[in-house]
Amino acid sequence: MPQIHHEGDSYVTEGDESVLDCLLRHGVSVSYGCKAGACQSCLMQAGEGALPPESQKGLKDTQKYDKQFLACMCRPQADLEVAKLRTVAKTYTSQVIEIEHLSAEIVRIRLAQPDGFSYRAGQFINIVTPNNVSRSYSLASVPELDDYLELHVRRIPSGLVSTWLCDHLKVNAHLTISEAMGQCFYVPTRHEQPLLLIGTGSGLAPLYGIARDALRQGHSGPIHLYHGSSHQDGIYYVEEMSALADQHPHFNYTPTLSRPHELPKIQLGRAHEMALKSVNRLSGWRLYLCGHPEMVQGTKQKAFIAGASLQDIYTDPFTFTQHPPKAV
Repeated sequence: MPQIHHEGDSYVTEGDESVLDCLLRHGVSVSYGCKAGACQSCLMQAGEGALPPESQKGLKDTQKYDKQFLACMCRPQADLEVAKLRTVAKTYTSQVIEIEHLSAEIVRIRLAQPDGFSYRAGQFINIVTPNNVSRSYSLASVPELDDYLELHVRRIPSGLVSTWLCDHLKVNAHLTISEAMGQCFYVPTRHEQPLLLIGTGSGLAPLYGIARDALRQGHSGPIHLYHGSSHQDGIYYVEEMSALADQHPHFNYTPTLSRPHELPKIQLGRAHEMALKSVNRLSGWRLYLCGHPEMVQGTKQKAFIAGASLQDIYTDPFTFTQHPPKAV
């Protein structure tokens, strides 16, 4: 019978037993809920060994790519190495190699990639300040194209971490960062599938990485990227994105401002509204939504109503934490 290898121990399955039931029978503490593949509480990650297709049914392509599976639905036909999903992130020390103010609101920070650090374009890392305050920032860089980690930091009024990063961080300083996390990245499946990328403000960061990664991997379907803001300082990388569109005819870039303006190349309107109006039905599309939480959640709902599968909608909502000013 197949054996389950977990944290140095091996357990023999009985009959048509699932990985979850085998581990529970041997007294291994495993998170679970419905035991029917619906709640996804029993998600685990496989190492060596083949996963039955039914064990990944209903998961996103990014989860399948990471060899995540539902333990309750996994009935292996051969030996399988399994592990619980990580709950505590590894940390690394990284050196600041470049700081550039792209606008009054957006600062680009490039970090040296630490030894042993791996990531996919569009994932995020946590940055820890000297005062042990942590915030998440998405990666705009592509590991196969860039020899650094690129972050786009939006200055938040009274924001502890963003203010420190934008105003006080210096080149050559060292930062404590976490390992890369998140499921908002490109997976090279269905190369002909149309992609719709929508971001607001610094939500362009992961989309910039995802778009370049998709193009690098030969994605042949149309790619539409809409980047919006309510004010001029939230729009940046216009020349870089336009150049990318010039190089790749199937990549379309639309920068937008929701307030009246006279800027060339920038359309008037809200990015998510313009994006959804450009497509009648989203069945078969893959979407990446990054930026303001209300935009992300609202657009996700509208995209689902318009026919997009939830498995094809990847989100990265940017939550903002403001620190109230001290009383005088």
